[in-house]
Amino acid sequence: MRFSSILRYQGMKMDDAIDAFVQYISTERRLSKLTVEEYSSVLRHFATFLKDHYSVDDVEAISHLEVRDWQLSLSEQGGKASSIKTRLVVLRTFFKFLRREGCLKKDIMLKVATPKTPKHLPVFYRENEVSHIYDDSNFDDTFEGRRDQLLLRMLYETGIRRAEVVGLTESSVDFYTNCLKVLGKRDKERIIPIENELSHTIKCYFSLKEQQVGRTESFFVRANGKPFTEYDVRKIVKRYMTLFSNADRISPHVFRHSFATHLLNEGADISAIKELLGHTDLAATEIYTHVSRQHMKEIYKHTHPREKQKNRKNN
Repeated sequence: MRFSSILRYQGMKMDDAIDAFVQYISTERRLSKLTVEEYSSVLRHFATFLKDHYSVDDVEAISHLEVRDWQLSLSEQGGKASSIKTRLVVLRTFFKFLRREGCLKKDIMLKVATPKTPKHLPVFYRENEVSHIYDDSNFDDTFEGRRDQLLLRMLYETGIRRAEVVGLTESSVDFYTNCLKVLGKRDKERIIPIENELSHTIKCYFSLKEQQVGRTESFFVRANGKPFTEYDVRKIVKRYMTLFSNADRISPHVFRHSFATHLLNEGADISAIKELLGHTDLAATEIYTHVSRQHMKEIYKHTHPREKQKNRKNN
């Protein structure tokens, strides 16, 4: 589906161009609802800035100078480099779409520098912290307690994203092959193997769930039978991992980081981890090699006899 004829007919006003772009990323690229809302918010903010500061409402009238000024205003308002960088990515994608549709000839973003951001290594839970989720005494012996424990285990043992957890159904599990079928970003499907113990725990949970709320297609549900939301997943992770871990950040995604980091620490092949995580680019997975390397340095520092001797002298 092409949008250029619509844009030209409507005079290529910013609001109309944004509407067409939002429709494109929703229907053709099939980005998540949350991502679409974020893209739309960034572009609406940029359009408002153009009207207020330059009285510009025409796509073809925008140059790199207006973009730079917008970038500067974001910085002056206290925006972090990482946040500004993300907003510029949205703008680049938007203008690329307009060029593809023949609505723009030049790439004005070529003259817009991306702010440098410090590289932060992913936060992860340590293995001794994760071990608490396998202690049954840390969870109530109720439907909710067993469900919460299974949720934490699945996040850690499969590395799936929060949105992917919410999208799971009972049919996502193949008990014959002990595999979990996950629908990832852009509806890309991947298969994740699960251990016999986890497979058995899932069967027990399904049985308990049927007793509690009856048969449901949704995998994780509340006590009233309603399907889980992403908020439910985040709330449960916060509730337990705040008690179990001293990590700088507590969230479902930290389990994903932990999954990848611990696999690397145990010698897993990075290409295999890439497939398990559902990354399209190996570069996205390679960040965990830095985490693993740092972890090894810490182990060396605290266990090698020579290093321990130096630490004693310094103290």
